[in-house]
Formats: sequence, structure tokens, C-alpha cells
Amino acid sequence: MPTIAVLAGDGIGPEIVAEAVRVLERIDERFGLDLTLKEALVGGAAYDATGHPLPPDTLELCRASDAILLGAVGGPKYDAIPDPDLRPERGALLPLRKHLGLFANLRPATLHPALAAASPLRPDIVEGGLDVLVVRELTGGLYFGQPKSNDGEKALDTCVYSKAEIVRIARVGFEAARSRQKRVCSVDKANVLETSRLWRTVVHEVAKDYPDVEVSDMLVDNCAMQLVRNPRQFDVVLTENLFGDILSDEASMLTGSLGMLPSASLGERKTATGTFGLYEPCHGSAPDIAGKGIANPLATILSAAMLLRYSLGSDEAAAAIETAVASVLESGLRTADIATPGQEPIGTRAMGDAVVDALELPHQPRD
Repeated sequence: MPTIAVLAGDGIGPEIVAEAVRVLERIDERFGLDLTLKEALVGGAAYDATGHPLPPDTLELCRASDAILLGAVGGPKYDAIPDPDLRPERGALLPLRKHLGLFANLRPATLHPALAAASPLRPDIVEGGLDVLVVRELTGGLYFGQPKSNDGEKALDTCVYSKAEIVRIARVGFEAARSRQKRVCSVDKANVLETSRLWRTVVHEVAKDYPDVEVSDMLVDNCAMQLVRNPRQFDVVLTENLFGDILSDEASMLTGSLGMLPSASLGERKTATGTFGLYEPCHGSAPDIAGKGIANPLATILSAAMLLRYSLGSDEAAAAIETAVASVLESGLRTADIATPGQEPIGTRAMGDAVVDALELPHQPRD
């Protein structure tokens, strides 16, 4: 009986997670997965209720679960909290990743052909769709390096990477490439940074174990340009924490909207059917539209599909969700973020309804 910790969080988080939960419940009915969904507080909502963005009960539930479905955390009202370790992003997201050993972040940027008009790139660049997987190291680099300081006159962040950290994320990238087009582009800033020089050396050492995968190097500034100029040259983009954060957000806009980009954060712990992980949309809490019922739930729904694939070992159920999302998009339904001029957008609930309806066909067992 797989257990999923459901952490809706702040802003639009409760709205989009509610739709993903409905999809999971429908999938459970269709495929008989016997899911147990348990809700807990996180982020600003947890801070308001308990005085901490990551209460012990929430962390314990996450540790006892097979996977975590997360909405979004944070908002302007929490930026003024004096202790930065009690702010939702730094006090909840980063500790979740660190405590749970979630070192590998997978962010697939896929442009559905039906959304080509929503991409800011020229039609000839995105014709036929895009499929780029950003593999981002998640628990090292500037976000976690010590010491950190800020006295109001001078601030310090420290970027640290060990060989072991680079080896394990590189293996994730190369393994992912083996199931795709067998190409890894390792992105760094080796012309300036010592951590990037080590990164490049170690990635090429790991590449020797994957002779079937083509490996190349690219400086991060050039990669940012090439993602816009010719995104179809990329298969797997392997990079460190800060660069991956930036490049995956850029890649998301090529797909039409951040509201379309799911993610999986994986560690080394195994579940009965896969790998323990945290699944969330790549966008933030969007407090400006929270409560309006207009947020795009598709990134969260697609994150739920990744959860089924990586943590619960159910490729068929994951594919059913992805097919349902594609069907809804092909039918012309759009939330406001992916609507083109002249299209009437639908709301969060209506988009969830459409995906659930697309899953209504009875499951036909494979021979």
C-alpha cells in the first residue's frame, strides 16, 4: 500500500495540488494501485500554524512515505521573517532536500506540438516539439555551501562540490541519457570557477563507464544562448545546482509556460517499487493569482505522473496521465498562461476536470 505525503503549501499550491490529487485518485481507481494519500503542512502555512515552515510531524511523514507530492511554498508576507532559516524556501525546501538526501533533480522540458503557438520561439525552431531533460544537482553548490554571512555591508556565499557529489549526479544523467537519445551536455563555467573545473574532469571520468553515450561540454552562458537559438540540439543537460535552477526555468518558457514544467527530486533510498522522491511543479507559489482559480495545474499533474513512474514503478499509469494531458491540449483547452490571443482560457478546476475526464476510458490490461 504505497503512501504519498501531500504537501500543498502556499499561494496557488492548494489549488493545483487538489487537481493532481483528483487525477491520482482516478488513476488509483483505474489501475488498482491502492494508494494512501496523507496531507501535512509545509512552508508559510506551516509557519502560520506552528511557528516553523517544516514541522517535525511533516518531516516524519515524508520519511515514512514512498513519495512526496508538493505544491509550492513562500510568498511576500514571509520575506520579512527576521530569521532566514524560518522563511519557507530556506526553512522548508532546502532542508527537505538535505534531510531526505534528494540530490538529483529531473526537469523535463517538453513542448507538446499543440502548444507550439504558446512558445516564444519562432515556429521553425519549435516545429515538431521539444524534449530536453535538465538533470540538476540539488544538495550542493552555492545554496548549501558554508560559510554564509550578510552583515548589511558585505555578504558571503560559498560554492563547494566534492568529487563524490559530482560522480553520483553524473551517473544519474548518463543513465537517463541511455533511455533517451544517448547524449549528455555537461554545463559548467570551467573557464572561471574551480568547482566547474573539477566538475568537468569528474564528468569525463564517469563518461568512460558509458561508452554508448556521447558527452560534450558547454559553458553556462553559451548554454543559455543555445537553448533559445537551437534547443533541439540538447538531449540531457547535466549541471550543478545554481546553473540548473536558472537553465531549467529558461527551458520551461520554451515549452510555453512554467505551468507546464514538472520535476522529480530523487535520492538513493529505494521504495518497494522504485526510488523515493519529491515531486513538484517548477513554478513558485504565484501569490498574485492565488485564490483566483486560474492557475495551471498541468505541471503538478505531470509531476504526479513522474511520481508514479519513478517511485511507484507504474509506467503504464504514468503514461495514461501524460496521454490524457496531451489529449486535453490537443482538444484546444488552455489555462490563461498558455492561451494565445483569441483563445478563451479555462480555470484550474476545469482543467483538472478535463484531465480526469480524459482518464475515464476503462483500463485494458496488457496481454
